[in-house]
Amino acid sequence: MALDREPQPSLPGATVRERMSARLEEIFAPQSLDVVDESHLHAGHVGARPEGETHFRVTIVADAFAGKTRVASHRMVNEALSDFLAGPVHALALQASAPKP
Repeated sequence: MALDREPQPSLPGATVRERMSARLEEIFAPQSLDVVDESHLHAGHVGARPEGETHFRVTIVADAFAGKTRVASHRMVNEALSDFLAGPVHALALQASAPKP
């Protein structure tokens, strides 16, 4: 899945969570999306920064995941957020699924 997109959308004053949410909304048009910053749970751990915004949990439901394995769905989300994962995001927990009929 090749993605044409700007690296980390330019949203002045937006948090990493807000920029990730915007990216996922744009690419997957999900029926539901929840992006939670869990950085406070990892304070003092490797990869955590004092200002946070390093550890996230994403729950996304979108038609794009229909018929895909869990691994394939996770790869799609990881590719969509690859520039975040190469930069400010240290850890990403994912739950990606298609809508239930």
